[in-house]
Amino acid sequence: MSATDLAKQFEGCRLEAYQDIAGVWTIGYGHTGKDVHEGLVWTQEQADDALLHDVNAARALLEMYSPGLTNGRLDALTDFVFNLGIGNYRTSTLCKMVNADDWEGVKSQLLLWDHSNGKVIPGLLARREAEAALMG
Repeated sequence: MSATDLAKQFEGCRLEAYQDIAGVWTIGYGHTGKDVHEGLVWTQEQADDALLHDVNAARALLEMYSPGLTNGRLDALTDFVFNLGIGNYRTSTLCKMVNADDWEGVKSQLLLWDHSNGKVIPGLLARREAEAALMG
């Protein structure tokens, strides 16, 4: 499953801006940023274009901190960075384990990232499980 497919599956697509579970203004397939605000409405084409751009940006950032990833591992970790940001990834034990090729440790670490505001979120747990399954 590609990073784009993972994002589509777990983000869903909403063409009207909304606040996510953390209170962040979001639109399309999980797009956030200064350009997203209350009342913003997109077309499906805008959502698709933003998803492609955001996934490619997440992949480029991931490859700066963990070069050489391929296949499912690259897709899963790109989705992680797309979802949680490079700041969370680059300073994490997860990143250290990826760079040490400790794939069993990576699977365990991914599953720890299933909380928002101190609560386990079933959708985040399912997403992390799907990413962990791609670690091989």
